Amino acid sequence: MEATTIPNYARGATLEDVWAVLRETAEQMKETDRRLGKLTNRLGEMVEYAVMPALLKEFRKFGYEFTQANPHSVISDRVNNIFMEIDITLENGDKVMIVEVKNKLTTDDITEHIDRMDKVRFRADLHGDKRTYLGAVAGIVMSESEKIFALKNGFYVVEPSGETFTVIAPEGIYSPREW
Repeated sequence: MEATTIPNYARGATLEDVWAVLRETAEQMKETDRRLGKLTNRLGEMVEYAVMPALLKEFRKFGYEFTQANPHSVISDRVNNIFMEIDITLENGDKVMIVEVKNKLTTDDITEHIDRMDKVRFRADLHGDKRTYLGAVAGIVMSESEKIFALKNGFYVVEPSGETFTVIAPEGIYSPREW
């Protein structure tokens, strides 16, 4: 059996010393995660604000004249146990478009947006809101399979196109889903 050599710097280190180093490392990792989390949130906010003006223009091509655009809405309905964040809400008198914005869009994000739309519709019904709710997903990066999955689920897809964004409508056998 080969003998294990203990490095010079570790000789005389107690178990308490090792735990102290591990705690310090864990704290440093938490701080790094916190800082990167803020950076990711900031990137998301920048994307939301960059996408919002283009969306109003792009959705006019589909006959939607939205008169209000609101970034980052929070629903905190304790009475009905409904809690969610909405990246962008576009509204007019009879329609509401709920847009989920991601730097990198995944199928999980799309599935979560379906759940979000169901909750939004449920809450609207509780409050007598009879407007039609529609959904869209936006991603700076998305694969063709994510785009197809979103369209199959009745979402409009917002994707980068040069210096602006393009909206693709579900069409053919896939129609825009209404909630």
